[in-house]
Amino acid sequence: MNETLVTVVGNVASAVSYAQTAGGVPVANFRMATTERRFDRGAGDWVDGDTTWITVVAWRWLATNLVSSVNKGDPVVVSGRLRVREWGEEGHRRTTVEIDARSVGHDLARGTSAFRWAVRGRGEPVPAGAGALGDAGDFGASAPGGGPVGVDEAVPDWIVAAVAARRSADAAVPPGASLPGADGQRVPAATG
Repeated sequence: MNETLVTVVGNVASAVSYAQTAGGVPVANFRMATTERRFDRGAGDWVDGDTTWITVVAWRWLATNLVSSVNKGDPVVVSGRLRVREWGEEGHRRTTVEIDARSVGHDLARGTSAFRWAVRGRGEPVPAGAGALGDAGDFGASAPGGGPVGVDEAVPDWIVAAVAARRSADAAVPPGASLPGADGQRVPAATG
């Protein structure tokens, strides 16, 4: 099987969404913006090119580690399998670009980061309603009762706390805000 493996540098443009599939497999995703930089000989300066929007999808331990490590606006390096999906009727085709991530890390060319080993312990059972971590509809999975997956499953407390912190941080970002680009320039926040 041939795969197209890519490495992309950019900024996290949305909060990290976390859920579990019906089989209990953790999955997380976020939107990423990457803007081309090129030298304009006429102006004698570097200028921004087009911005490419990518959905990054992570599974299993990478998914759980993303929730506590990556924030909206962070500069990141993502490596994984490229997928370009098309849908819709002829004449109205739509395209989305995804990376099935194998590795995600902070871009240390633009800042510092402190590494912590992940704890691989068993979580305590989560009471019904206490562990709803996100909209399972983002991943096409739902519990038999129609609620989000993960409500009655064991979810480590640190994941629940990280998701709650992300939601309150995202609520503080005004609509239409921009994110820092690769060179300090502002990049518009993701619209979807």
